[in-house]
Amino acid sequence: MIPLRRIPDLPPYAFAEIDALKRQLRRDGVDVIDLGFGNPDIPSPQVAVDKLTEAAAKPRNHRYSMTKGIPKLREAVAHLYDRRFDVRLDFENEICATIGAKEGFSHLMFALLGPGDTALVPAPSYPIHMFAPAFAGATVAQVAMGPEEDVLANLDGAYQATRPRPRVVITSFPHNPTTTIVEADFMQALVDFARARELVVVHDFAYADIAFDGHKPPSILAAEGAKDVAVELYTLTKGYSMPGWRVGFLVGNAEVVAGLGRLKSYLDYGTFQPIQIAATVAMRDDEYPVEVCELYRSRRDALCDGLARIGWEVPRPRGTMFVWAPIPDAFRPLGSHAFALRLLREAGVSVSPGAGFGPGGDGHVRFALVENEQRIGQAIRGIRRVLEGAGVGTAVGHATNARSL
Repeated sequence: MIPLRRIPDLPPYAFAEIDALKRQLRRDGVDVIDLGFGNPDIPSPQVAVDKLTEAAAKPRNHRYSMTKGIPKLREAVAHLYDRRFDVRLDFENEICATIGAKEGFSHLMFALLGPGDTALVPAPSYPIHMFAPAFAGATVAQVAMGPEEDVLANLDGAYQATRPRPRVVITSFPHNPTTTIVEADFMQALVDFARARELVVVHDFAYADIAFDGHKPPSILAAEGAKDVAVELYTLTKGYSMPGWRVGFLVGNAEVVAGLGRLKSYLDYGTFQPIQIAATVAMRDDEYPVEVCELYRSRRDALCDGLARIGWEVPRPRGTMFVWAPIPDAFRPLGSHAFALRLLREAGVSVSPGAGFGPGGDGHVRFALVENEQRIGQAIRGIRRVLEGAGVGTAVGHATNARSL
């Protein structure tokens, strides 16, 4: 047997059994409505598709590109941050292109952390936020996250309880999976917290463009002194609906950005240059993310209103493309994994079990808003059958109203 390093230490894939059942049901002819995997279904901007076609037809664009991204791409990011978030960035020193946010985040952990270091990570959390620090050899300390949590107090408590003292704080607002949002004053307090303790803050800003009901997600870099301690990951995956293009950026503290760029120079030659050119054009359009956001808002309302009609009251998120739903009382003894399997078998609806997002997630399931309103309505009808089969009426408990931090 060939010995493998790190791979044996990975826990079993949390969603493997659900994925296997989903594939089997589809082979059996069942029309599964997949609200589990957060894979955006909205088309990418046509202007980007057209520019990609044009750029790919030119042989000079087929050569190796620049690891940190072509200058015009980085200039486009700087202009976007200036317009959207009132943040000025030096495109030469404070921006590095990444092959999607996940690649950038994972390699950033190797640049910032090593054996003996500790990172403070939200719980529950997007899985790579937990595992990338561990891949780098670091220890992960959990910070309870959720709309009802005092995140700053939790952060301070985790910091005080951790030895050796943490080196990195990982955050992400709007937050996946809990949909927690924060305002600018929170970001300022977080920066002040990090500066006082010589911590590096890594803010995954994946849902910068997906927010509702008047909420405007703040960039951490807009806080005073942020560039002393903070970097941010921005991506075109969600707001521009370009998931397969793998276009992301690390922006902020010049030393950290340079460190990632140096590490990546040993690992890759950057994204295919025609994609970079097309992404540059896409970012000039501030209206497309607004249109995408409106589609997600409509789907959010269709799902939350539909669940309420069948007796399952869930918080209405003000950010992300997800709904974080407390499991109805009658099903809570099952846990999130068994409940998700039941919805899949009996309703033909796939959701993500909260347990797959780490500590604190097991009392919930996550719906991804990746189907249109008609399909969501079909999902609601299937879920109604499951609830009625358990005698659940119109008063399902354990659903609290979300509030902003």
